[in-house]
Amino acid sequence: MAAAKGGDVSAARALLDRLVPPRKERPVKVVLPELRTAKDARDALAAVTAAVAEGEMLPHEGEAVVRLLESYARTAAAAELEERVAALEIRVGGP
Repeated sequence: MAAAKGGDVSAARALLDRLVPPRKERPVKVVLPELRTAKDARDALAAVTAAVAEGEMLPHEGEAVVRLLESYARTAAAAELEERVAALEIRVGGP
């Protein structure tokens, strides 16, 4: 403690780590609908919002799950668009 008071930054950091340990993440459990399409992410988002509102999940945990759902939705939408374009190309005899 004397070293930290004397300006030793390393000692201050070690002291703080003991007094306020770094936050450890915990597994987040939330029931989500099966994800198959971009639209399914909307229903999953509603489930996450409800879990946060009911106190089953902390807001920062909900935010992390929402980021995953957004990533899923973007990927699913791109895949769906690719499938639709391929189907149209077959129907019109394109590339």
